[in-house]
Formats: sequence, structure tokens, C-alpha cells
Amino acid sequence: MTKKSAFTKQVNGKHYKNMAVQPTEYIVKNKIPWLEANAIKYISRHAMKGGKVDLEKALHYIEMAIEEYYG
Repeated sequence: MTKKSAFTKQVNGKHYKNMAVQPTEYIVKNKIPWLEANAIKYISRHAMKGGKVDLEKALHYIEMAIEEYYG
């Protein structure tokens, strides 16, 4: 029996399943830090899930990253 990768499964919803590369897989493979990763996640899903609120969340993570890295 071949074990399936956890990246092929999504718990609740379908907003990542239809993407060619799921945000989490991209983030992990590229070793992207937490703040940037969350911005990527929310930007990637806004059209399929949270709309404007997800874009606002992404912006919030970007603002936190700017503050963290550049004061």
C-alpha cells in the first residue's frame, strides 16, 4: 500500500484542493517564514473563501512583517 502525502488532503472546504500547488506545500518547500506564509495563504484563497476579509488579513500579515523586519 502506498501512503498518500498529507498535502493531498484538505480538512474542511475545497478552497485549496483545486490549486495546482497548494499554498502550504509552496510555503514548506520554500521555507517561507510565518508572517509571509500567512499572507500567501490568505491571498491565495480570497477569491474562493473569504473575499475582502482574506485580503485584509493578508495585508495585516504584510504590515506585521514590515514592522518586524524594518521597524
